[in-house]
Amino acid sequence: MAGMVPIPDDEFDWEGDLPLKLPQRDLFIYEMHVRGFTNHNSSRVNYPGTYLGMVEKLEHLKELGVNAIELMPCQEFNELEYYSYNPVMGDYKMNFWGYSTINFFSPMIRYAAAGVGNCGRDAIHEFKMLVREAHKRGIEVLMDVVFNHTAEGNEMGPTLSFRGLDNGVYYMLAPRGEFYNYSGCGNTFNCNHPIVRRFIVDCLRYWVIEMHVDGFRFDLASILTRASSLWDGGNVFGNDTERDFLTTGTPLSEPPLIDMISNDPVLHGVKLIAEAWDIGGLYQVGSFPHWGIWSEWNGQYRDIVRQFIKGTDGLAGAFAQSICGSPHLYQEGGRKPWHSINFVCAHDGFSLADLVSYNQKHNLANGEDNNDGEDHNNSWNCGEEGELVSLPVQHLRQRQMRNFIVCLMVSQGVPMLSMGDECGHTKGGNNNTYCHDNYVNYFRWDKKEESKTGFFNFCCLMAKFRSECESLGLEDFPTAERLQWHGHQPETTDWSESSRFVAFTIVDSMKGELYIAFNTSHLPVLVTLPTRPGFKWQPLVDTSKASPYDFLADDLPNRSIAIAQYAQFLNANIYPVSSYSSIILVLSPDGDS
Repeated sequence: MAGMVPIPDDEFDWEGDLPLKLPQRDLFIYEMHVRGFTNHNSSRVNYPGTYLGMVEKLEHLKELGVNAIELMPCQEFNELEYYSYNPVMGDYKMNFWGYSTINFFSPMIRYAAAGVGNCGRDAIHEFKMLVREAHKRGIEVLMDVVFNHTAEGNEMGPTLSFRGLDNGVYYMLAPRGEFYNYSGCGNTFNCNHPIVRRFIVDCLRYWVIEMHVDGFRFDLASILTRASSLWDGGNVFGNDTERDFLTTGTPLSEPPLIDMISNDPVLHGVKLIAEAWDIGGLYQVGSFPHWGIWSEWNGQYRDIVRQFIKGTDGLAGAFAQSICGSPHLYQEGGRKPWHSINFVCAHDGFSLADLVSYNQKHNLANGEDNNDGEDHNNSWNCGEEGELVSLPVQHLRQRQMRNFIVCLMVSQGVPMLSMGDECGHTKGGNNNTYCHDNYVNYFRWDKKEESKTGFFNFCCLMAKFRSECESLGLEDFPTAERLQWHGHQPETTDWSESSRFVAFTIVDSMKGELYIAFNTSHLPVLVTLPTRPGFKWQPLVDTSKASPYDFLADDLPNRSIAIAQYAQFLNANIYPVSSYSSIILVLSPDGDS
């Protein structure tokens, strides 16, 4: 069954549900997979791998501090696109990620506990229930949508819908009928053709109006900015312009589809996030046509942060820009820090645990002789490859994972975490797990229990701390009145090629003032702290410390004893920052002054 849409008398009790309309600067996004979230045996839910199974586990997201989930594709897609026996794993390859849409108006039926019951309409009810229950918990629902290509493949692919309706309208075609392939998946949807863009806008409106979703992340969104084949400026813009001479696929500065979405009375008010690149080489991070409302997955943030945290030279200045919300990308165009979706890991690529455990990809399980997947990962295994390593390497990896979380949570912009990273999920070094409907991609709830007082707890505390700090989710880019940069000495910065130390203070209306520092050198440093008469710095976060003393929460047992161990340094207004570590200090009134 390719999917079903509601019928007029198919009612659902929304129980008064309304859009949450959370300010984007306050979001903490969790990228997740519906089936993968609860399909592992350790989930112990009644309906594993389904929308209802997700509902049973929404409290996990609340505990983590998440207030927006970004669902990987859950429109009806072709699971069997790659179906073949995989002798490496002893099972069958499946299209697990879902980037191969068949029915753009239907939720994935095989994610429904009811399956094809009631001709698939029960799946619609279950998806709506997921949205309703997420909203009750203050969590917005964003959908990862794929309008850059379809499941029909290239000119040799199956005829499922659009190819039979009007091949030349719905796809970018060369003069002899060959398919343009800016998507890397065989075809390219002809997004800026008048008929196609009307279809896309109608689809988005349907998911907002009928399904109550709060926004969308657009896969390979740069394709949505390319000129269509059969380009006709008069038809598109209402008058003949020089744009008539554009060839198929030319990037447009004012793409009609993006214009329509941005100015649509329904879609204008939802979250719109672009993956601002495509497989054809168009890279638009910082320059995606935005009409003041589009955000972007900030791929530059990911690459810079990965390199700086692992100790790459020459990136201190770029890292500082990333911390500030990437003003070099977004400020000139009139956008804000919260138009940057900050992430270190996503579904494609290494998980966070693998990022600090592997120098090379290990994709043999995909059955492609390790030829698939990205070769340039900016990862570092901390000295030994794989999972079976010495104790010092294990400790360093934990420290590095905490460093990445600190960076995400203190950066201006919107933090995004990938499912399972909060519990140290590993995919065994596989950075392209598109075909595994098994434990490789499943959330391991037993691992959460193991890390409940460790890394997971640290993630929860950091997310809570961010939500409590007015200064870590600013409406606009920080200025010198609020933020000061420091080096090993106060207000003495080092932006040289060899610098691996970045520190700053930021004034916060809730916390007073914060001192935050990152030392990504293999050597410790003794820093002199800024002097604040009548106040002194109190320790809060030090990623070099073992859990639970990496975050000195108010309810931490023996917290006063832990703080006393810092007294000799802080009384002298200095602090030892260990190698590969980050710290957060909070300014407090000096009771002795």
